[in-house]
Amino acid sequence: MPRTVILGVIGSDAHVVGITILEQALSAAGFEVVNLGVQTSQAEFADAAKAHGAEAVLVSSLYGHARQDCEGFHDLLDSEGLDVLTYVGGNLAVGQDDFESTRETFREMGFDRVFDAETDPEDAIADLRRDLNLTTTEGEQVRVDS
Repeated sequence: MPRTVILGVIGSDAHVVGITILEQALSAAGFEVVNLGVQTSQAEFADAAKAHGAEAVLVSSLYGHARQDCEGFHDLLDSEGLDVLTYVGGNLAVGQDDFESTRETFREMGFDRVFDAETDPEDAIADLRRDLNLTTTEGEQVRVDS
């Protein structure tokens, strides 16, 4: 049974290339991907996670205002009773020159994983498999069954 993940670009950001690449890579890796597209609200992420029984929510942002767009996101997920992995990635802060500081900020906000814009999708997928306790065999099995 494929594992379902929610993917989208949060807030007012309209950059679509990153999530298109991620959608293709995640689908090829055997995940069921629900792509919410761009300019997605926090509530839309939560609603989709609930509706699809998702195990992970992947938030993308490239315009540098992710902190503002993600503020309170985990409070919303908690209030909806959602226990999902949360990943965020992209160009998360305007003038971002120390990514480790940015990573720490988002970890403190509750995100399980934080990626910069240069992260290879395969690295994020490997982390997702580890975080979901999927073995390579299970991942390959999911790919064959889908």
